[in-house]
Amino acid sequence: MSQLAEDVYSDPDFYFGVEEKVDEIIENSLKPITVDVDLEGRYPKEVLKSLGQSGAFMQHLSSIREDGFCDMGEAIKLMSKVSHECLSTGFSVWCQDACAWYIEVGSNNYLKENMLPKISSGEILAGTGMSNTMKAYADIEDLRLSGEKVDGGYIVNGSLPWVSNLGEDHMFGTLFAIDGDKDKPVMALVDCSSKGFELRLSAHFVALEGTRTFACIFNDVFIPDEMIIDHDGKSFMKKARFGMIMLQAGMAAGNIQACIDICKDNEARLGHVNAYLDDRPEELQEELDDLLDACIALAEDPYDTSDDHFKDVLQLRLTAGELTLRASQSAMLHAGASGYLIKAKAQRKLRESYFVAIVTPAIKHLRKQLAEMA
Repeated sequence: MSQLAEDVYSDPDFYFGVEEKVDEIIENSLKPITVDVDLEGRYPKEVLKSLGQSGAFMQHLSSIREDGFCDMGEAIKLMSKVSHECLSTGFSVWCQDACAWYIEVGSNNYLKENMLPKISSGEILAGTGMSNTMKAYADIEDLRLSGEKVDGGYIVNGSLPWVSNLGEDHMFGTLFAIDGDKDKPVMALVDCSSKGFELRLSAHFVALEGTRTFACIFNDVFIPDEMIIDHDGKSFMKKARFGMIMLQAGMAAGNIQACIDICKDNEARLGHVNAYLDDRPEELQEELDDLLDACIALAEDPYDTSDDHFKDVLQLRLTAGELTLRASQSAMLHAGASGYLIKAKAQRKLRESYFVAIVTPAIKHLRKQLAEMA
C-alpha cells in the first residue's frame, strides 16, 4: 500500500462523515468548474483526487473497508450527489468505482493488495473498457481485443473505440479473448503507459466532454500475469456484472433529482402555467423514491450471481434510463426559454440524460437482453 493510501485509511475519522466531505468537495471545488467541464471539456482531475481521499470510491469494497462490509447503496448515493451537480464528474466516479469493483471480485491478490488501495483512494485514476465486452456477450458486436499467451503474460492487439477517465498515468480494466475465441476470455488491468499502447482522441461529444474519453489502440501490448485481474473471464463476468451495472444507478438518480429540482425552482414563476405539463415534479419524485428503494434493496446482495438477480438489476437500470429521459424533458419544459440558454442547467441536464440512456448498457441493449431472458 502506498503512503497516500496508508495516510487516507489510517485516519481515525476516515470512516465517518464521508457524505459531508463529498458535499463540501461538490460545493467548493466542483460547482465553480461545472460549466467549464461541460462546455470546455475540462477534466476535473483534482476533484476526483479529492473525492478519492474522502472515501467516495471505497464504500462498496469489503476488502478495503475496515468493517469488511460492501455498502453498494452508499457508493450509489455518493455518485448521485456528484451527478446531481455534474454528470461528467459523476460518470468518472462510476469509472473509478467500476474499475475498483473488477479488482475486488477478481482472483488476483497482488492487485488487491497493491493496486486496489491506490485506485480506491484516488491516488491512481482509472477507467473501464467494458462496453465492447458487454455488447459482445449480448451478441450486439464482436470482441475487439485478442490476446496470445506468452511467458509471463499475454500479448494483446486490437482497439476499443471509446474508453473514459483515462490519461497517460491512468489504468483501466478490460477483457480480451485468447486467440480471438470469445469462449476463452481474460480480464486485465491495463496501464496506459505500456509500450505499444496508444490513447487517441477520435471524437468530441455534445455532453460528457470532460471525461477524458479516448480510443485505445493495442499494438503488441504486453500485459504481465501480475496485472491479470482474472484468467477465467467467464467466471469473472458472472461476479462483476451486477456491480458494474448497479452502480450506474447513481448517475441516473443524480440527474433525475437535479431535473426535479429544476421543475420545483420554476414553480413560483411559472407554476400557474406549468400545471398543465405532464410529469410534474411531485410525480417524478414519487417514482424516483420508489426507484431508489428498489435500488437499495437490490444492492444488499451484490455477490448474488444468479440470472434472476441479474435480470432484476437489468430491469432497474432500464427503468432508471427511461425515467431520466422523462425527467430531463420535464425540466426543460418547466424552465421554458430560460432553460434554453447556453449555460442553463436545464439544457445541460437534458444533454446529460441522453448519455444515461445510451451508455452501455443502453436502453435498446437492456430491452434486448431482458426480452431474451424472458
